[in-house]
Amino acid sequence: GELFTLSLFSLLGMFIMISANNFLMIYLGLELMALSSYALVALRRDNATASEAAMKYFVLSAMASGFLLYGLSMMYGATGSLDITEVFKAISSGQIRHQVLVFGLVFVVSGLAFKLGAVPFHMWIPDVYQGAPTVVTLLIGGAPKLAGFAMTMRLLVDGLLPLAIDWQQMLAVLAIGSLVIGNVAAIAQTNLKRMLAYSTISQMAFVLLGLMSGVINGNFDPTTTQVAYSAAMFYVITYVLTTLAAFGVILLLTREGFESEEISDMAGLNQRSPLYAGVLAVCLFSMAGIPPLVGFYAKLSILQALMASGQAAYIGLAVFAVVMSLIGAFYYLRVVKVMYFDAPTSTAKVSAPLDVRVVLTLNGALVLGLGLLPGGLMALCADAIVRSLAS
Repeated sequence: GELFTLSLFSLLGMFIMISANNFLMIYLGLELMALSSYALVALRRDNATASEAAMKYFVLSAMASGFLLYGLSMMYGATGSLDITEVFKAISSGQIRHQVLVFGLVFVVSGLAFKLGAVPFHMWIPDVYQGAPTVVTLLIGGAPKLAGFAMTMRLLVDGLLPLAIDWQQMLAVLAIGSLVIGNVAAIAQTNLKRMLAYSTISQMAFVLLGLMSGVINGNFDPTTTQVAYSAAMFYVITYVLTTLAAFGVILLLTREGFESEEISDMAGLNQRSPLYAGVLAVCLFSMAGIPPLVGFYAKLSILQALMASGQAAYIGLAVFAVVMSLIGAFYYLRVVKVMYFDAPTSTAKVSAPLDVRVVLTLNGALVLGLGLLPGGLMALCADAIVRSLAS
């Protein structure tokens, strides 16, 4: 029962984070989500790995929450308001000392980077993904990324957009570090959940690249901003959709007393269940950015936003992101090779209830369908960004 109760509390925290228009309410939503997540990771109390993961998550997350709270308190001290709209107006007036604002901004960006799992605030992700029960990993790897993106949009875009030229430089450093560490470290992993954790770090780098390309040299252009932020939003949504199916297959292969989380456990999966091997392969190809899957279009939209800036530094970042994605393709393709070409360790067929088969099949079909016809979802993302900026 506690699994469902804590999951619902975590979901409530995410809804508060997404809808809040006040620094304190955003922080309350964040803490409600985080406290529930700590307990979910530690559900297997007799498991040393899960307990260690929960403790690391708690300590590091508490430190990051402290960073964020300190940064928000600095913003409150400088602007005299906790309301995001009022903060935007106060900063736009140009009457506040820039040094004070930037000092607070550093702590705000640090707190946000932790929630998104960007380097160097990524240390918790591999341990938590590996140590938590797979069902909890699926929850933590999915919805909180959407909530973290929404919180970032609320704080940096809705509230601190006049300081974009400062926080964009910070996001660029975080993105470069995440691309390097995420892709290089994933190559060495033998645990599939841990590999997907490092994959998450590199995937979030693309979201940061989208966020940092919305304002060019401090000049706010509605069209450029809409394209960049809607691309970042599209990337987060499609990444969550893909990662849910990937962890869903891992969860399906898990049985009583045994977690199918090593890459070697996927050996010969195609011979045991062509359907689930196909779904996982589609998700891995999508994360690698191989056309015509949705991951390719998501990466392409981010790269287009960077190239449209016309800035040499941004174009260089786009090239760097492509090179790192090529390196990252190796560890995704390695899992596909194990599933299709290695001899199975077990000959037992993989069985699942009808509803599970339907959900996983639909999820895999969406990853393919949205890659072929991305226009509808992209239009919804663009509309959401336009409404957000207008408010």
